[in-house]
Amino acid sequence: MSDLSTAFADGPAFVPYLAVGDPDYESSLAYVEALERGGADVVELGLPFSEPIAEGPTIQEAVVRSLEAGTTPDLFFEFVGDLEVDVPLVCMTYYNLVYQYGEERGPRPFVEKAAEVGLSGFVVPDLPAEEAGPLRAACDEFGLDLVSIVAPTTDEERLGKLVSVSSGYLYVQARLGVTGAQSSVSDRTAASLDRLSDVDLPKAVGFGISSGEQAATVVEAGADGVIVGSALVDVVGEGYRNDDPVADVADRLESLARELNAGAERGYSQRAPRPERTSE
Repeated sequence: MSDLSTAFADGPAFVPYLAVGDPDYESSLAYVEALERGGADVVELGLPFSEPIAEGPTIQEAVVRSLEAGTTPDLFFEFVGDLEVDVPLVCMTYYNLVYQYGEERGPRPFVEKAAEVGLSGFVVPDLPAEEAGPLRAACDEFGLDLVSIVAPTTDEERLGKLVSVSSGYLYVQARLGVTGAQSSVSDRTAASLDRLSDVDLPKAVGFGISSGEQAATVVEAGADGVIVGSALVDVVGEGYRNDDPVADVADRLESLARELNAGAERGYSQRAPRPERTSE
């Protein structure tokens, strides 16, 4: 079992996202480490790209702050090496950066470097399943996972292709559109989870979760984990705009992470019948 799958083995996984380098290198390190203290089981680290097509305004603003602070793929890898956390780390980025890294075109140099610094896998929103073969092969070579995003509108044929190139977990898109915190959970979430019930990978739901109550609802509906990005990035952005001390922002991130993690656990305890969880 991979590091990512193991993170889901003993209950619902809390998977937060932050953009690396937002608003600067040292602050970003403190913020990611705060998420681990708040109960993160996996952390998705955003490597900023100038055309983040899957992202809503909140994360787009984070990407701009990160790029303006000088974040590059090499600085991203340095960041991963400097983090003092003990949970699996996933790189969320766009395929152009993966493909063009290093002297040799193709994903292998990027994946090799990712493995060297201790990353566990990737989420690449703009990579079609039909074109994922080279990245899948590189991940297999270096022992990393490739996480695919499944939308509510993904048809059965495409779903099969996505599952065939995926490992670690599936990122289940709770609703259509781009990322962004929402006030309620989409009524499509339970249906999306139902259609994935036979897939032998953990299912983590993202896109719009912003509170412990929403996390509870999603996990009670059958999710194996919750992915939260914009609500946490909002905390970083507000702190940046108000020029708040880094320690105060980190405390707020840790507090929200605890709320979200507790909500996921509450939803799991309320699920009936409670499924067996094993590490095998």
